[in-house]
Amino acid sequence: MKRVHVFVSGRVQGVFFRQETQNKATSLNLTGWVRNIPDGRVEAVFEGEEEDVNLMVDWCRKGPSFASVINVEVINEPCRGEFQDFNIKY
Repeated sequence: MKRVHVFVSGRVQGVFFRQETQNKATSLNLTGWVRNIPDGRVEAVFEGEEEDVNLMVDWCRKGPSFASVINVEVINEPCRGEFQDFNIKY
């Protein structure tokens, strides 16, 4: 199992990034959350099988069709198993 905390910068708010992230994470059976943060980035935590987490991070580097991702910062964290599903935080 793997857990990462990511910060995605670029044109990532107002382009359905959170909703598409939730859809993709759910399709990969990942747990965690995603949210917009005040500085214009999107922040997310993904937890699940290593291969699936890696696929999710790769997806974040492109994002949904209207996004323009400039950078994805990835921080590896210890798996905690604290989530039941994947949610959008508001």
